[in-house]
Amino acid sequence: MNGAALLERAPVRRVREALAAAGAAGAVRVLAETARTAEDAARALGCETGAIVKSLVFRAGEEAVMALLAGDRRCDAAKLQKALGLAMPPGRADADFVQLWTGYSIGGVAPLGHLRPIPVAIDASLARFPRIFAAAGHPHCIFPTDIAELQRLTGGICADLAQG
Repeated sequence: MNGAALLERAPVRRVREALAAAGAAGAVRVLAETARTAEDAARALGCETGAIVKSLVFRAGEEAVMALLAGDRRCDAAKLQKALGLAMPPGRADADFVQLWTGYSIGGVAPLGHLRPIPVAIDASLARFPRIFAAAGHPHCIFPTDIAELQRLTGGICADLAQG
């Protein structure tokens, strides 16, 4: 599929519209190579893996919560629980649950433009990078941002979410 066609797919268009409505500085870019994993995205962009935002959906009972984590970090569920004030630690969500709440498939989950409101926590270690890159609704689509804009776009809470 060519780049113009990818930009018109419904999930990518939803990200583009959310970015435009919020006055985001960056635009959705189509990559020739997949950005399905943080490592893939970093390779395609020629940047450090930590500059890639992993949009991780967790299940908190019947609700979804999201951790936006640096690509070189793993999420600590207890830290996510504390950051979002959850009653118990969240568990990983399966692909169907992710799709139901976000409207995105795993590998292209964007941090915004979800089908339902989702509480978001942002890994504070993303501040190490002046420019970070997040998925934009498809494994070949990303958008550039920074941690301050990401917080504004998502309404997320910045916290230490990383294991260790």
